[in-house]
Amino acid sequence: MAIACGLVIAMSLPAAAQDFRSAAPHALLMDFGSGTILYDKAADERIIPASMTKIMTAEVLFHEIKAGRVSLDTEFVVSENAWRRGGGPSGGSAMFAVLGSSVKVVDLIQGIAVQSGNDAAITVAEGIAGTEENFARMMNDRAREIGLKDSVFVNSTGLEGPGQHTTARDLAILSAHLIRTYPDLYRYFGEAEFTWNKIRQRNRNPLLTKNIGADGIKTGYLKEAGYGMVGSAVNEGRRLIVVVAGLKTARERGDEAHKLLSWGLRSFETRRLFDAGEEVGQASVYGGAQGSVGLVSPTPVDVLIPRGTADKLVAKITYTGPLLPPLDAGKEVARLKVTRGDAEVLDVPLVTAQPVTAGSVSQRALDAALELSTGFIRDAFNKL
Repeated sequence: MAIACGLVIAMSLPAAAQDFRSAAPHALLMDFGSGTILYDKAADERIIPASMTKIMTAEVLFHEIKAGRVSLDTEFVVSENAWRRGGGPSGGSAMFAVLGSSVKVVDLIQGIAVQSGNDAAITVAEGIAGTEENFARMMNDRAREIGLKDSVFVNSTGLEGPGQHTTARDLAILSAHLIRTYPDLYRYFGEAEFTWNKIRQRNRNPLLTKNIGADGIKTGYLKEAGYGMVGSAVNEGRRLIVVVAGLKTARERGDEAHKLLSWGLRSFETRRLFDAGEEVGQASVYGGAQGSVGLVSPTPVDVLIPRGTADKLVAKITYTGPLLPPLDAGKEVARLKVTRGDAEVLDVPLVTAQPVTAGSVSQRALDAALELSTGFIRDAFNKL
């Protein structure tokens, strides 16, 4: 049974966040540090990711590097498939890797991150998994592990593929994960240019030249999807991630992403809701030595609010319960969700503050009786 415990926090909140209007059909602006959603426009509607798919391709590659199964000096061979479908003969974005050549992973990363090379992406997919089909399965497995809720990948490039889709929210979550988990490898997305096979290409990310602290991450375009991108910028220690999709021109794409980032960087300030380890609430425990357990966040819980506004945040603790012992301290069992009206601005995990052991026979019997009683009441209400 899912249980929700309501809290009301009297504090200024992003009430004015939606006063901003973006021309992008799909848009999301997220604070990297706190996870606060500053702007949301159709962020959970499905979109075609186009070359933004390569962020997921990079994640799988970076994961393999971190696990020690691949190194930056590992070499992958450019197959005829990679060369013909993704290289110079394809007419699309390419690293222009030579057919049959061996290319180091460090160079393929730059081919993906800077040049959006389809040949580089296919070469990585085949080098790691043998085929793109196998690699797509790895992409989807990793997507689920990371927490992407509505993304399906069918290839490594973002080229047309039946069933390939994602959402602006998933792209923001994926990008935040990439930045947080692989900072030493993420930096390649901020390189201004890369030369391979004597062909010099500039990074396609228009934000890198805007002097707003942008350091990534990826653009995308397909005729049926329009122009989209994920961008990230850091200013005075605050990093924001922006996603826009469905725009008509490359210029609109860059302008809308730039406007959202600039607005977010100048218009918000950080407020602390709970310190790390501070009890946020309690969850019921069934059959335990104690009837409840404290819930805490292992990290500080911060939220961004517009400067000069005042309203109330509504926070709810949700968990599936009652919880069953034994429980170790630090076990993730609940979520703290902060909303205003129908808009969710924050969603963070909560863990148990202390261990809980099994209770005595009499305590378990009492809890069983109470559970039977409350279950009967729930069933009765469900029939109304």
